[in-house]
Amino acid sequence: MTDQTAHLSLMERLTGANGVLRPSEQKVADTVLADPAAVVRSSMANLAARARVSEPTVMRFCTAMGFDGFQSFKLALAETLAIGMPLTHADSAIDVHDPVETMAVKIFDHTVSSLDRARRALDTHAVSEAVDVLLSANSVLFIGLGASGIVAQDALQKSELFGVPCAAPIDHHQQFMAASMMSRGDVVVAISNTGRTRPIVSIAEHARDKGATLIGIVGGPSPLMDLADVPLVLPTFEDTNIHTPTVSRLAGLVLIDVLATAIAVRRGPAHLERLRQMKEDLSSFRGSVEPEPDPPDDTGVDT
Repeated sequence: MTDQTAHLSLMERLTGANGVLRPSEQKVADTVLADPAAVVRSSMANLAARARVSEPTVMRFCTAMGFDGFQSFKLALAETLAIGMPLTHADSAIDVHDPVETMAVKIFDHTVSSLDRARRALDTHAVSEAVDVLLSANSVLFIGLGASGIVAQDALQKSELFGVPCAAPIDHHQQFMAASMMSRGDVVVAISNTGRTRPIVSIAEHARDKGATLIGIVGGPSPLMDLADVPLVLPTFEDTNIHTPTVSRLAGLVLIDVLATAIAVRRGPAHLERLRQMKEDLSSFRGSVEPEPDPPDDTGVDT
């Protein structure tokens, strides 16, 4: 298993193994993909018979997939099935003839699978670096368009957690003007799943020219990723043929939660106490009502 495939799920690795495995080993992979649940219940001899290969070939297949034996491979396969995610991206693709019930299951499975992929791929060292950058920021500008713009707005809603002045203009002309006013010590967080949205890349580059530090939240290799001082990569499965891309937005929202939470904790007890008091004040302001106590027990017995 290479560094490039370490974050992929077992089923993704099996699906993409064609051309990497030997022909005899590929037979084993195809047999596993055809009925993974049956393989979990199988012995190595049984799997070899079903794939029409030798038992040593099954062992070589397991080694090629990054496991030290058949039992560890079966354990990983069982864990994958237990999560309940779709086996491959194709399994969750929406078909125009799908009934609503099937669509509901596929979309949930697609979302869970994509978030798991993003979690596996996330470079936590880069996240830690981003937290350090944000902790020392004088101000933070969040920019994004479309679905990524919604992530920027969510980040703005958490500005109290970040603990410094934050902005997230919706209009990209306003984003450009805000970037023009940035200087050394300011941070811009540019959000774009493709990393190729021209206005966002241009605004991010302009902010860097003014001295700002750039954190890029992207879906993969792209101009924005190359431009970022701290790139945060969130690869997801996007299916834009029928429904609009929302999985990348969900992954971005989770990452913003990670950043905001980590920064709030790193700012220390005093900051956390102010946040706690703020939430209490907010609850009082919006009229949240405490639940009424249970009525007394008319039996007179203290329970």
